[in-house]
Amino acid sequence: MIDKCPVCGNERESYFRATILKKHNINYLFCNNCGLLQTENPYWLEEAYSSAIANVDTGLVSRNLDISKKLACVLFFLFDKNGKYLDVGGGYGMLTRLMRDIGFDFYWSDLYCENLLSKGFEAFNTTKPFSAITAFELLEHIYDPVEYIKQSLTEAETSTIIFSTELFEGSPPSPSSWWYYTLSTGQHISFYQRKTLEYLAQKLSLSLLSNNKNFHVLTNRKVDSRFFAILNNHRVLRLLYRYVITNMKSKTFSDYNQLQNFF
Repeated sequence: MIDKCPVCGNERESYFRATILKKHNINYLFCNNCGLLQTENPYWLEEAYSSAIANVDTGLVSRNLDISKKLACVLFFLFDKNGKYLDVGGGYGMLTRLMRDIGFDFYWSDLYCENLLSKGFEAFNTTKPFSAITAFELLEHIYDPVEYIKQSLTEAETSTIIFSTELFEGSPPSPSSWWYYTLSTGQHISFYQRKTLEYLAQKLSLSLLSNNKNFHVLTNRKVDSRFFAILNNHRVLRLLYRYVITNMKSKTFSDYNQLQNFF
């Protein structure tokens, strides 16, 4: 099976087959040029998203807590701690609420999920532009990442996206050896390498910063890339985060007062 890669336009071929949702046996297509691995055209997505958040996603809370700490340090030390930020594909609104509790001016958007935890702070309740958008655990759900990122940046009137996705190196892992395929849910359809993100950056005329694991930035700003390496050191991250929360003013109580007149 031959298909064009949506990131670099290279021809790609079927690398392996696997069964998703316990019934659909599908092709996974690998691009030798940019390293992108994808499922075949995902005809099963309506079935996969019968629930916007997969029932088996037991790491939802711990993942958001971990992301909020890294993100707080990145925004405080490398970007504008007083800026306005938008979490796209924000799910239940947990990250937006966590970031506002720390003291950052965060807002939420998601076309497919109900905002349960940050009501009143939807994107339509504020004005543009945003200093950056965040997109955590999202790009693995997107079949055309170039177009998605370009459109999201344009709509938010920004040129920075901070995001997460797990990377693999070299040849794609076998279906039985990498949990990130999430075969039981059918929701993860795109998988990236470091060089895939470099191609994305080139296509979008942006610079890439990455911890080479699961935390990445595409931006037109000049940012010290060495900072990302220390985010992998949990001890240093704890110290940095402690400094951030000491020097930020939480919006928990001010949001409470603001929402009294909202609902």
